[in-house]
Amino acid sequence: MCGIVGYVGPRPAADILLDGLRRLEYRGYDSAGLAIINGTGVQVQKAAGKLSVLTELIGNRKPKGTTGIGHTRWATHGAPNTSNAHPHTDGSGRIALIHNGIIENAGALKTVLLKRGHEFTSETDTEVLAHLVGEYYSGSLEQAVASALHDVDGAYGIAVVSADEPDVVVAARKGSPLLVGVGEGEWFVASDAAAILEHTRSVVYLDDGEMAVLSRDGYRIRNLAEDEVDKPVNQIDWDLATIERDGYEHFMLKEIFEQPESIADTMRGHLLDDEGSSRLHGLNLSDEELCQFERIVITACGTSWHAALIGEYLLEDLARMPTEVEYASEFRYRNPVIDDRTLVIAISQSGETADTLAAIKEAKSRGARTIGLVNVVGSTIAREVDGGLYLRAGPEIGVASTKAFTSQVTALALVALRLARLRGMSLEAGQAFIADLRALPRLVRVVLDRAEELEALADFFTGSTNALYLGRGVNFPVALEGALKMKEISYIHAEGYPAAEMKHGPIALIDENMPVVFIAPRDAVHSKIVSNIEEVKARGGRVIALISDGDDEIAKLADASFTIPMTNSALTPILTSVPLQLFAYYVAVRRECNVDQPRNLAKSVTVE
Repeated sequence: MCGIVGYVGPRPAADILLDGLRRLEYRGYDSAGLAIINGTGVQVQKAAGKLSVLTELIGNRKPKGTTGIGHTRWATHGAPNTSNAHPHTDGSGRIALIHNGIIENAGALKTVLLKRGHEFTSETDTEVLAHLVGEYYSGSLEQAVASALHDVDGAYGIAVVSADEPDVVVAARKGSPLLVGVGEGEWFVASDAAAILEHTRSVVYLDDGEMAVLSRDGYRIRNLAEDEVDKPVNQIDWDLATIERDGYEHFMLKEIFEQPESIADTMRGHLLDDEGSSRLHGLNLSDEELCQFERIVITACGTSWHAALIGEYLLEDLARMPTEVEYASEFRYRNPVIDDRTLVIAISQSGETADTLAAIKEAKSRGARTIGLVNVVGSTIAREVDGGLYLRAGPEIGVASTKAFTSQVTALALVALRLARLRGMSLEAGQAFIADLRALPRLVRVVLDRAEELEALADFFTGSTNALYLGRGVNFPVALEGALKMKEISYIHAEGYPAAEMKHGPIALIDENMPVVFIAPRDAVHSKIVSNIEEVKARGGRVIALISDGDDEIAKLADASFTIPMTNSALTPILTSVPLQLFAYYVAVRRECNVDQPRNLAKSVTVE
């Protein structure tokens, strides 16, 4: 969600911080600010709105100094205005702090500080933490931060500077991602490697309960108990070119068109053609251990939850493994039935989703084995689970997930294939499934090559404020995902339903002003969905249908249609989701919406 970047070194800090914040804009935010140690004190400049508002405010009067911190805020406590923007200072104004997360006992701490004479100028929990650090400060910023954090309940990723220690940045994390960047005679802290990739690819990931102390002499990692921690330096294996638009109008469009490559990258090295199976060493589970599980629980949020629903179909249909899908945000609050015979799969693009991380910890506490499907190497979830698969989809900058979603479905297909072969799928069936998997990148390219047809279909949503997405079987989750994409980036209210459920309420909404999108490839429930289309047409509804090549029956019924190539019915969600991504994109562009940074949304949701 919010973005953090900090710097200690020989160069002017303001330029480095502003550039870093630009790299973090994709995460979602509503205000921005800087704090620079300028030789006489802490100079804070901040503004509500986009980073461009802050840069215009600063103009040519950039704060001078070589140590500083910068932040982009996504509002939790208090409205998105300048007063609530970060950084926040303590009562003396000589300590400045930026914060991602939520301090749950901020109210109680504030009451104590008010009694001690502190005055507050914002509605935020972050300002309370800044004052608490100031309360403890007696010459050592490191110790003041550690003492303050002992009093804190909640989640945080913080970076703190003090005018009395002009070459020091102290950072700490609990439940919110943070890393240290190791440069040549300079050091960085950031919530996302993208912020500092221009300057270094060497990073150290902080774990919960750890602090980093950056100075001109280098950096140290310690925990709150004052024990020094020896951490490995990791190398980022992607560069700035992968997070640029590369000629596309938006990151989202670029990432949609990258899917043939990202799907192939997710499969690369995992398919065993001769064995008709998949190689999944990263799960850290032997075949014998995999066979001992009696059920699977998949937990995720948002788009990843839709991928999980498709995974449920794949695992039950191919492997005959009982599977349940849980919202991560509800999982640990409902006393789930989990034991050591349960395999819990957690799905997260960022690997930092707070609710999903909490669900993993709950599952492990009940004896379950956990695996993660994540896209970010070194992320918190990747380090917390017992094993897993990296999606290898590459950086996804657009807030609305596209290529990560299809890579998640691909990874779930790999897991389902492995379990299916262990649980009775024949060699021939496994080899046929692999052939279908290998064909997917080419088939997705066939869909993308006809993008202009989907752009023309955007006319069907002109003037519409509501839409219905309907699918059956394995394509019901695609209806959910297609509707989510539409409302995320175009702000049109859209809902996804199983097509047969339309009669149990949503049919009351259908008229000539409400487009209905059917996901209707030729599969086992094809005849049923034809009936559902007839029901919509009888009530004057306008139908847009995603159909298989050669399906003249639905093409004649629908007001407009788009065809997809034939594939294994279990894998159709990958081919049906891509047109819906493009369709939502073109509608949003026509409505002049901010496609890459939709209002109120964040790329990585690191608070509960």
